[in-house]
Order: sequence, then C-alpha cells, then structure tokens
Amino acid sequence: MKKYWTGWLLLGFIGLSTPAFAQFSLSGEFRPRTELSHGYKSLANSDQDASLFTAQRTRLNARYQSDKLVTLLVLQDVRTWGSQAQLVGNEDYATSVHQAWAEVFFTPEFSMKAGRQELIYDDHRIFGNVGWAHQARSHDLAIFKYESDIRLHLGLAHQENSNPANNLFDGNDAYKDLQFVWFNKKWDEASLSLLCLNNGIPENTEDGQEVNYSQTLGGHATYQLGNFNLAANVYLQTGKTGTGDDLSAYNLLFEATCPRGITWGYERLSGTAYDDPKNKSFTPLYGTNHKFNGFMDYFYVSNHANSVGLNDVYAKYNYAKDKLSLNAHLHYFSAAAKISADASNYLGTELDLGAGWKISPEAQISGGLSWLFAGKSMELIKGGDHSTSNYWGWLMLSVTPNFIK
Repeated sequence: MKKYWTGWLLLGFIGLSTPAFAQFSLSGEFRPRTELSHGYKSLANSDQDASLFTAQRTRLNARYQSDKLVTLLVLQDVRTWGSQAQLVGNEDYATSVHQAWAEVFFTPEFSMKAGRQELIYDDHRIFGNVGWAHQARSHDLAIFKYESDIRLHLGLAHQENSNPANNLFDGNDAYKDLQFVWFNKKWDEASLSLLCLNNGIPENTEDGQEVNYSQTLGGHATYQLGNFNLAANVYLQTGKTGTGDDLSAYNLLFEATCPRGITWGYERLSGTAYDDPKNKSFTPLYGTNHKFNGFMDYFYVSNHANSVGLNDVYAKYNYAKDKLSLNAHLHYFSAAAKISADASNYLGTELDLGAGWKISPEAQISGGLSWLFAGKSMELIKGGDHSTSNYWGWLMLSVTPNFIK
C-alpha cells in the first residue's frame, strides 16, 4: 500500500510542478524482431546455413512543450538477444542517447531546433530516420525554421573529435561539415520540395586534413490527379567524392499510386561503368534506403556505394482494413552502368510479402518473407552463388505504451 501511494504522490508532484500551459508526456517502445536470413544483403554460398537471431530496440521518450519551447529526450538500448550475459558485470551495453534536442520559438513562425535529432524530409530519399533499423539514425546539428504558407529550413552541422583544438575529425560519421536548405510549398492537390545539400567528408593527407564537398541539388513533387497520386524525385550530385574524385551523378524516380492500393514506379540511380574513369555513382546519403529498393537491402543500405548504380522497376500492393494490413512488392533490378565487357546488366527480381495485425492502439505484430531470384551478374558485385536459394523472413512485436500523457 505504501508503494501504491508513493507512485500517486510522484505523479501528483509532476503535475503540480508543470505550468498549466505546458504539456509533458512520457512514453516507451519495446520492439523485439526475429529474423531468418539466407542471402540477406549478399548472395548466400551453396554450403551456407541460414541464420536465426532476435534483436531488440527499447526506448524511453520524454517530451515537454510550452508556448515557446519544445524538448525531446529519447534514451535507447539496442542489443541482440544473447549478446549480454545474464549476470551483467560491465558497462559495455550502456543505454545511449538517440535524440536530445530543444526547439525555441522566437515567433510563431520562426524557431531554432538544436541538438541530437532525426532528420526526415519528404519521402526519406535523402534524409530519413532509418526507423526500420533498430539503432535508427540521428544527427548533431542546428536547424533554423520558418513555417507559414511556405516552409524553409536551414540546417548547419560541424563535427569534431574528442580533441577539438586540432580541428580534426576522425569519428565514425560520414561528414565533418554539412549545410542544407529545404523549401516546401503545398497547394490543394500538389506539393513541391526543393533541397540544396552541401556535404563535407574529411580526408587525411600528408599535408593534413582536407574536406571534400559534394552538392546534392533537386527536389520532390507530388500531385493528386483524380483518384491517382503521382510522385517524382529529381536529384543531381556534383563536386567531390570522399576521396577527392570528381563526381557527376543523378537520381530519378517516378511513381503512380492507383485506386485499391496499387503503386507502379521506376527509379534510376546512376552508376559508374567498369571502364569509366569518372565517378558517376549517385549516393542517397542519409535516407531510409530500406524503404525503396527491396526489403532484402541489397542496394544502398551500408553497401553498393560507388558501384554500377541501379534501375528498379517495381509494383507494390498495400491493403489495410480494420486491424489487418497486407502488402506485396515486386522489384526488377538491373545495373544502371556496364558491369563488365560481357556481363548482362540484369541483377535479379525480388518479391517481398508482409502482413500486420493491430492488437491494440499500443501494440502490433507484423512479419514478412522475401525472396531474391538473382541473375548471374549479381555475383560480380555481391559475391556468393546466384543459383542458391536467397531468402529472408522476419517477425516483429511493437509495443508503444504511454506512461504519462
């Protein structure tokens, strides 16, 4: 009984100490996912056994909001079941900070958001939170926002190592300096976003550390034509690669979603031919790449950089009614540039099937199966055996309770 009253007194104290105009919420996430893999990301060998493992993401989210301020703190633990001893004797598995930011509103339209934060823009192609991955992605930066009839964001990031006096960066992240401007305008049946991103990657040379800058310029557009939803991406990349080579690349996407949940689309990410001295490989940088080119993650999920690019012709079917959701995706993959003098550009066909069941507003179970029917040329860029069976399956429980609302 004493513990019961202590809990209620604590909640009462939180309520009394929070100003009447402010809001505070405390929520969590428990997300274990079991995966069966035989040829995930790369082709399996003929004598390779399938792997079975379970990994889990656990989060605690604290959010505070008043008339001039919004803050968010997200603590996160990611681990594979069995990676930590039952009797914990060290701190190697400490909880990390996934997000920790504050947004200050100077006026209702103009604000500054600074700290560790997720970046999500448009369809996630260039900036996304990679929410499918348990660890997800967040950035350390500041964003100046103007949001009214148009939306205009200016993002600035500069990273140093543990000894900033030498102005060197030897961390694990992809960039040392990053600046971007994002513009968005919406109409009744259309929207247009424009992005200008300057991405600086450090390179250590004999004369010290240099920063090689690439520029990604382009945008995302949508249009509702009757019962059809149309979308398009156009991006160009120029400047220098991380190793200082000249870069000239592009990305095109055209997509039409028809009635009854059917989507047809085509995406091209330019690539570098085997005999081309110039780098023409487009890199989608910090996007949620798992969303785009097949769930088996053969392309652009920490892989396929500076390679032959990709043509992806796809059809998707998504169905949702009441608590049930179903989806089926079919991808036809080919290289966007020549792999070798006599190799076919056909890489393979992938089929992704998935289903979900909403148990309650705070709990859902979902799963899926994927198969890759690889072409022989896939061996040239991924290794393994294209004739063996390549498949991947998953089953996930997602629970997101609201402790204090």
